[in-house]
Formats: sequence, structure tokens, C-alpha cells
Amino acid sequence: MTYEVKSLNEECGVFGIWGHPQAAQVSYFGLHSLQHRGQEGAGIVANDAGYLRQHRDTGLLSDVFKNQSDLDKLKGNAAIGHVRYATAGRASITNIQPFLYHFTDGQFGLCHNGNLTNALSLKKELEKDGAIFNASSDTEILMHLIRRSHHPEFLGKVKEALNTVKGGFAYLLMTEDKLIAALDPNGFRPLSLGQLPNGAWVVSSETCAFEVIGAKWIRDVKPGEIIIIDDSGVTYDTYTKDTQLAICSMEYVYFARPDSTIYGVNVHTARKNMGKKLAQAFQHDADIVVGVPNSSLSAAMGFAEESCLPNEMGLVKNQYTQRTFIQPTQELREQGVRMKLSAVSGVVKGKRVVMVDDSIVRGTTSRRIVSLLRAAGAKEVHVAIASPELKYPCFYGIDIQTRRELISANHNIEEVCEIIGADSLTYLSLDAMVEAIGLETDAPHGGLCTAYFDGEYPTPLYDYQEEYQRSLEERTSFFIDKVR
Repeated sequence: MTYEVKSLNEECGVFGIWGHPQAAQVSYFGLHSLQHRGQEGAGIVANDAGYLRQHRDTGLLSDVFKNQSDLDKLKGNAAIGHVRYATAGRASITNIQPFLYHFTDGQFGLCHNGNLTNALSLKKELEKDGAIFNASSDTEILMHLIRRSHHPEFLGKVKEALNTVKGGFAYLLMTEDKLIAALDPNGFRPLSLGQLPNGAWVVSSETCAFEVIGAKWIRDVKPGEIIIIDDSGVTYDTYTKDTQLAICSMEYVYFARPDSTIYGVNVHTARKNMGKKLAQAFQHDADIVVGVPNSSLSAAMGFAEESCLPNEMGLVKNQYTQRTFIQPTQELREQGVRMKLSAVSGVVKGKRVVMVDDSIVRGTTSRRIVSLLRAAGAKEVHVAIASPELKYPCFYGIDIQTRRELISANHNIEEVCEIIGADSLTYLSLDAMVEAIGLETDAPHGGLCTAYFDGEYPTPLYDYQEEYQRSLEERTSFFIDKVR
């Protein structure tokens, strides 16, 4: 029997704006900058003088809004938007956000990045009270909790709901007269506030969207914080004082764009520092450094500088393919690797190559890239990973569902090295990664969630605890059987 942790596995992007006459168009540009965070679907809800309109569909943002008329119909000076992470079996428009709700006493749009660890319990409780869920996403839970609350004020209802849900979440909620942004008490997901030259306020999962639309970064949304934006300006509030920063370390390692800044740390700089520290731990002779495009290029740059080796373009990426890590099935992930990368024989032939990558998850991608380099004539291929070994599942919104999927949870470094066909395998240590990112905080683990590497989860696991305990007891030869 396979004990799997069932989750929604969303690593999405959210964007909101208040006070711009072309809010939907600006949201499109902002979401385009966040496309790397989700490619299954996209949508925008716009506020036209208190009336909310929606357009959403499956596919890339450019496919969803392929006609200008799709944006033209979204009139208004405020909007929220969402790009959705690809997950297996859930490519249905019913799961595409933002969700739009019409009630007799009002309406609001809602979108969410993250995953609730008590979603199943809350759904069962809400359904007993008569709640109906239209989608398999857990985003709807917040709506039902808000509607169930007996608090006399809407903001009070929202705060009560936010204190009920657990896990990782960044919410954007838009009513007829306000935009509300909220972050979980640990700040697992990134969320930032910016402002356009005309005074319009914007909220985005990543600051890279601000650069595209010409907005100035104002501040990060803090853990446990709720920000209310309306025609009078911005109000900062909190819904809980029980907070502890634990930003997802994989944002710095892999997910975020290198031109984004999260809690004052530029992602490119963090990755470059990881590469430098990785080079200090590397103990083999080599001729060149080759980074796996694109998320590992910054780490490769740091590795090359520290080791005084040439940083060469030994791998070329086809820019018109999707990221294999977020493909919904293993078959598609393997096909994606074959489509997206090719080795440059003129660069690697006869060379001892250090292949720098950001992480090893299932092992199939690394195995394929090592094979590409060898086929192109590389004399040796030494794999250097700019993060620690991924050994534990994530419950806060990343596509790591079970320990059976994680090659390092089932095999030691020597075994993984053999499986992927490398001459050597070097990982960055956990302490070195934390130091390389360098958040200015006294929080545990340097303000990072490192549970994927050490199994120390910052919060209770609630609905996932029992399955997780069983999965810890199961070790398997799954990868040796399948990968070979």
C-alpha cells in the first residue's frame, strides 16, 4: 500500500490593483510576469464602479486573454488576477481563479496562493452545515467561513475566517469597495505591496511584476497581516499576533524569478551566494561549470567565481517549453526534459564538467541531463546541487506530495549519484543555504521554512499528520526500479 499525502499542490501567482482606469490591462501585464508560478489557467476579476466582472479559462495567460475584447469587457479601476499551478487531474475551469461570488447582500472575488493543512476537516464541517463546494480547490473554504461568521462587520468576518484556516496562504479578496490582501502567520508565500506613479496600489506574489508595470515597491506583507485598500488609501491591520516568519526556502532556491526581492533579499543574489558556498564544499577537479537553465544560472555564476573555473553555456534551453517540475505527470516531465534542453558538444566535449542545478526532486531530470552531457562528449559529469537533499513532502503549496516521489528520501547520496549516472554528487548543506540567503531575522532557521530538507515543520500538520507518520515508516526501492 502506498501512503500518499493528498494535497492541491498549488504554487500560484496572485496580483491585485486598486485605483487605475485600466486595471484589468495592468493586471494582465503583472500576471504575465508571474506566469512561471502557474501555467494551467488564469483569470481576472475587475471592479467597475462596484460591479464585479470575471474572465478566466484554462491555459497560459496569453491563451486565456488571446483577444483584446477579453480585457476590454473587464472595465473598472480595480482588479485581482491569478495564474494557476498545473496539477494532475484538475485542469478544469471550475478550479481556475479568481472565484467570483454573487450574494443577495453583496459580491466579492477571491484568489489564493498556497495550501491549507486543515482543508479536509473544514470541508467536512462546512458541508455538514449545508455548504456546497463547486471546485476541488480549497480556496472556497475561506468564502464559506466568511459567510458563516456572525461578526457584524465584513472585515471582522474575514479576520475570523483567516484565524480558522491553517497552512500556507496568500489571499486577495475584492469587494465592491475594497481590496483586501492577507498572508498566513508564517509568511510561507511571498506577497508585496507597491504603488504606481498615478497613486494606484498594487499587490503581487513577486516584486518582478512591479518592474514591468512601473510600480515602486513599498513593503512586504508581513506574516499575520491584513491590508485593506480602498479609495481613501491603505490601512494596515493584523488578524493574529501569533506569528513566526518561515518563508518557503524553495522560493529562493527555485520558484521565484531572479529579479524578484523577497523580504529584502534579491533572489539572484541569494542563488549566487548558494553557488559560492557550494563551490567551497566541492572536492573534485573540473574544467568548466555548466548551469542548468534557467533557475540554476545564478548559482552556476557564483560557483564559477568562487572556484575560478570558466562558466560555460554547455546547456541550451528551448524557451518555448514549460517547466518540467510543474508538469502534472511523470511521463510529461520526462518528455519535457527531452524537449527543453540540449547539450552543446563544442563546449563540453572532452571536458570535466560541473553541472550545477538547483535541486533534485525525483531524479529523472538530473539523469536525463547527465546523459545529454555525456552524449555530447563530456569526459566527466560532476553534479553539484545548490540546495540540501529534498527528503520530506511539503504541505504548504509545493508539488511534493509524498516521500515516495523524493529520490533522496529513499536513497543515500552514493545511490542517487549512481542512479543519475554522475561521477560525483555534491549538495549544499542546510546551514550554508540559510547563511547564503541571509534574511535579517532572529527567527528559527533564519526565517526560512526548511521542512523539505530536515522534516521540521513550522506548524502542526493537522489533516496530514497521520499519513505523514506512515510515510516516514516506508522506505522503498521505487526509484531504482523505475528510474533504471
